[in-house]
Order: sequence, then structure tokens, then C-alpha cells
Amino acid sequence: MSRIGREPITIPAGVTVTVDEHNHVAVKGPKGEISRDCHKDMKITVGDGVVTVERPSEDKLHRSLHGLTRTLINNMVVGVTQGFVKNLEINGVGYRAAQAGKNLNLSLGFSHPVVVEPPVGIKLEAPAPNKIVVSGIDKEAVGAMAAKIRSYREPEPYKGKGIKYEGEHIRRKAGKTGSKK
Repeated sequence: MSRIGREPITIPAGVTVTVDEHNHVAVKGPKGEISRDCHKDMKITVGDGVVTVERPSEDKLHRSLHGLTRTLINNMVVGVTQGFVKNLEINGVGYRAAQAGKNLNLSLGFSHPVVVEPPVGIKLEAPAPNKIVVSGIDKEAVGAMAAKIRSYREPEPYKGKGIKYEGEHIRRKAGKTGSKK
């Protein structure tokens, strides 16, 4: 039995979870509403303030979907109550971020500024020139947006210049040494 899939998901006050006959799960809470289609074989039940996920058999596919389905629904519940945040740091001379309405202007050493437009449900902030905050209710979308911003200028191993996640460790390399004749 899946240790993760076996645990029930407690529904906090102010959150409603609905599941239709096609396993379309909709979660509504104080921060917004999010929905997702789950695999048709999983049995998702809502009752007494908890959501439980059960698998129909011990088949390998059903075992792998059990914990996944439970985690996806739990992330939806956490997203509409607390939300998700990814913090990014910018290192490098002349590298900076600036807020322009909803968009984010990044100066990353290119001949042009990089303008990042957030998708629906994602909020981008630049509280300081070297900090970026990506927030939203969908964990998958927040992580994808943070990864996209990081991909514009990934940290390089010699000086560590670029965009990295907060707390990420960059493996550093030694530079060239002078040759003796």
C-alpha cells in the first residue's frame, strides 16, 4: 500500500472540494479556484471533511497513480489556502530585475531587456533589483515559471553569475592557471 496515497487529505475551513463522475476534481478556497482531471481508474471520495484516494487493484499502473493522485489533490488544497512561492536571486554585475506593471523586465547582459509576461494565475514581483518572487495557487505553474525565468541566464560555474533559486548551491570550478615555461 502506498504510504502517501493511504493518508487522507483534511479539508480546512473555507475550502470546498467537488469530484464529478469523470474524476474531475475542483477545489475552491480563499485564494481562488483550481481544477484538474485525475485518472479515471482512481476512486476519489469526499466526506466528513476529508478526501480519500483509493486504487482499484494492485496493478503497477494503479500503484504508481495512487500516491500521485493524492499528492496532486493535496497540492490543490494547499494552493487555495496558502499558495506557493518560489524565490529567485540574480547575481552578476549589471544584472537586475524591475517591475513593469504585471510584467518583469530583466537586464541580463544581453543587447536587449528580457520582458517576462506572467501566465494567468501567476504573480511576478521584484522586491529588490536582485530578487524575484514567483507566486500563485498552482504549484506546477509556479515551478514552471520559476524554471523559465532561471533558464534565461542559468548560473555559470566560474563566477556564479546568473539567476538561481534561493538557497541553491552552485558548484564552482577553478579558473585557468598560468603555464610555466
